Amino acid sequence: MAESAGFPPFQLGRPRFEQTSFYGRFRHFLDIIDPRTLFVTESRLKEAVQLLEDYKHGTLPPGVTNKEAIIHPDTNETIFMPFRMSGYIPFGTPIVVGLLLPNQTLASTVFWQWLNQSHNACVNYANRNATKPSPTSKFVQGYLGAVISAVSIAVGLNVLIQRANQFTPATRLLIQRFVPFPAVASANICNVVLMRHTELEEGIDVLDSDGNRVGSSRIAAKHALLETALTRVVLPMPILVLPPIVMSLLEKTTLLRSRPRMALPVQSLVCLAAFGLALPLAISLFPQMSEIETSRLEPEITRATTSETLVYNKGL
Repeated sequence: MAESAGFPPFQLGRPRFEQTSFYGRFRHFLDIIDPRTLFVTESRLKEAVQLLEDYKHGTLPPGVTNKEAIIHPDTNETIFMPFRMSGYIPFGTPIVVGLLLPNQTLASTVFWQWLNQSHNACVNYANRNATKPSPTSKFVQGYLGAVISAVSIAVGLNVLIQRANQFTPATRLLIQRFVPFPAVASANICNVVLMRHTELEEGIDVLDSDGNRVGSSRIAAKHALLETALTRVVLPMPILVLPPIVMSLLEKTTLLRSRPRMALPVQSLVCLAAFGLALPLAISLFPQMSEIETSRLEPEITRATTSETLVYNKGL
């Protein structure tokens, strides 16, 4: 959406915070995931779209900036509310709570892992790069791979823990609470590899400082996938590791011992806080446009430019 206020001069497609620093990226993504944009009315959204169209024709009033949290930047279509980045926390938190429920059965483990990967797949598809057509089969392949890996790891670890006789029931329950993290992290890596493995073969575009395409680099593609995979591992870490630690401490307090029904609401608040902290931190780790020294790229790339560094889009 677009809005007016005392911000720097508007530049279409450019964030209003500097993206070369972690703090600038953090502030930018706080805008992107702001849940308040979920409540923007259709009429207000149309006004925002009109402002962007006016800018393209050079008629935009001064002092206007943009927030790309509702409208897909490539298709100009409104993203379905649960799949917007601004809806990732409010709609994803109930799933996180379900993943971390104690005493999970086989059926509940499979259900929550499947629901989590389904939600992630829908968010990824709704916010995909739509400038280049991508076959639906690629998304289906990534989705199925993520679901199978998440369910297999979660179920396998739970079975191993149940058969570990050296653990006391209390220790076994505590360890089980941490099972969702390796399952989700592994599924995220699997999803990235399956969805983007062709980039390793074909390469990704590298650009000079003026935005001109220099060529396609497989080395840059490796760096992009590694950065994306690391982000996908870091993201669920505080969400799925901190709440079990916090809850194991809170459950020993007099409040929750005397009022066990309060455990679920308290856990929901803890998950919400962890989710709200982890999402902007994780996606701010690396800039969207990463730099790489030209000398580290393929010989044909180094011969095609005089720039010492080039940039590439790492994706999300």
